[in-house]
Amino acid sequence: MSLLNKTLSVALLMLALVGQGVVQAQEIKLDKAPVKFDNATLQQGAKLFVNYCLNCHSASALRYNTLTQIGLTEQQIMDNLMFTADKSGEQMIVALRRDDARKWFGVAPPDLSVVARARASELGSGPDWLYTYLRSFYRDDSRPTGWNNVVFPNVGMPHALWSLQGVQEARFAEVDDGTGKKVQHLAGLELTQPGQLSKQEYDEQVASLVSFLTWMGEPGQETRHALGWVVLAVLSVLAIFSYLLKRAFWKDVH
Repeated sequence: MSLLNKTLSVALLMLALVGQGVVQAQEIKLDKAPVKFDNATLQQGAKLFVNYCLNCHSASALRYNTLTQIGLTEQQIMDNLMFTADKSGEQMIVALRRDDARKWFGVAPPDLSVVARARASELGSGPDWLYTYLRSFYRDDSRPTGWNNVVFPNVGMPHALWSLQGVQEARFAEVDDGTGKKVQHLAGLELTQPGQLSKQEYDEQVASLVSFLTWMGEPGQETRHALGWVVLAVLSVLAIFSYLLKRAFWKDVH
């Protein structure tokens, strides 16, 4: 086979793989995340983040004392949430070295400072992706961690919240792929081992964690949204005055 033919074959194969990935991505349905920014929700989310996520994932864009914006005192932060720092002005980072993480997990766990924005796509918002992802883990003994995920197939991350949710098993069904060949299709997830929480309670806890991750990406977003409405109101008033001024200048011009 000539070099040109080989190049064309590789290109066609890559296009086919990309096409399959697009089809697979389109089949994923993201659930709407019930994001809330009240202090109680964000405080619960911060608690879950520190206890279940901060062991591996940093949030280097956030400092511990920023949590005073969600109604916590610095003393509460130091007593209940600071396990990886000595001073409240320090960043929320982990002691885990990236080289060690790559050795143990195959990839270094990403910083989660802006994960809620980074995961936005045509399929839905970043919070929607996170909310669906954290509820879609299932047991898979073929994976190094023993876990897999519907939203993120072959994910390297284990199910950190499994003790709360319990263990889900994937149920597969054979379907025709359009060429007469039978392929395994994920039919759904079944909870086979209950966790500490009921399904509703777990969904509520995940919603609070996702709310915190969303807030963490931009702690001042509520102020920005409120200011945006004020700016629009001022511009609307100015537009009315501009229109009246224009009519006054042009009333005698025909």
